[in-house]
Order: sequence, then structure tokens, then C-alpha cells
Amino acid sequence: MEQLKAFSRIQDTALTLDSFDQIEQFPECGGIGVFIGTVRNHHEGKAVKALKYTSYAPVAEKMIRQIEQDIQQKYGVSYVRVIHRIGALDIGEKAIIAIAYAAHRREAFAACEEAVERVKHEVPVWKEEFYMDGSSQYVEGCCIRKDEGDVAHSHHHPTDSSGHHDHQHCDHVKDHAAPIYQWPL
Repeated sequence: MEQLKAFSRIQDTALTLDSFDQIEQFPECGGIGVFIGTVRNHHEGKAVKALKYTSYAPVAEKMIRQIEQDIQQKYGVSYVRVIHRIGALDIGEKAIIAIAYAAHRREAFAACEEAVERVKHEVPVWKEEFYMDGSSQYVEGCCIRKDEGDVAHSHHHPTDSSGHHDHQHCDHVKDHAAPIYQWPL
């Protein structure tokens, strides 16, 4: 078997499928699951001009690699990789690419989808949107720790018995100065 490519999971240059190892290196695999997320021109009714992603790269890199390993074991797939772009992105540019190689399509799709969801909700990457009207905001920052059984994002701000935000649930931060993330250190 050929040596697998070494590459950063957090990148500040244009993302491409060329970063990933080729399916030919995995003859046991008959399915490829791929997700490519691009910058769209709208969010919640506002016209988006551009985005800026920032990250604490040393932690983000480590977390993405752990997520890849977890998913590879969970689904018994041969290959799972995710790359996320940071920096300024224009409409149409690739923000994230996830890929999974598996013996069958079902596992490839499932592994790819879970990789994207986990990276988007667990890894410290922050998204700031810049709008055509000149305003900007950080959007949909979800906390790192996710409750078991959560299926959908909460669109309210849960509070505990003392009235403080319960950061075990996802909070939307569009009205805050910066997103709030918690992860175990």
C-alpha cells in the first residue's frame, strides 16, 4: 500500500479534492461519500457578500483528526478525511470538504455526513458573515459538548435553574459579539 498523504485539516488556501488520497489506494472500497460545502449568497434573508472563518488551528487540527479516527472505527470504513478553510472566502468558494471511502455506499454516506456534522459542531472554527448592507455578524456557534440524544439544534437559549444559559445545548450567537464555544481541555 502506498504512503498516505500528510496534509493540514485547517487550510488557508483554496480547498481541492487533490488533498485527499485516491480511491485506488483502497481496493476494498466500492463507495465514496463526498460533501463539499461552499459559501452561499444569503443567510436568514440577508444578502451575504463574503465570509471569514477563523480557528484556533492547533486544537482544531487535533480535534478533526480524532473525529476522523472515531468515525472510521464506528462505521468500519477505510478512509475518512475532512479539510476546513480559514480566512476570507467569497461566494462560491469551498469552505469544507469531507470524504469517506467504504466497501458500500451506505457506510460511505453515513461516515461522510457524521464527519461534517461533528466538525461543524465540535471543532473551534468561527464563521463571520459580511452582508451587502455593510453589517457583519458571527453566526450559529454551537457549543462543543453535545448532549446525548440531541437530534436538532435548539433555536432557543435554554437556561438552567439559576437563569444562566445552559451551554450543553447549541446556542445561536447572531446577537452576540463573538461565538461562545466550550470544549474539554
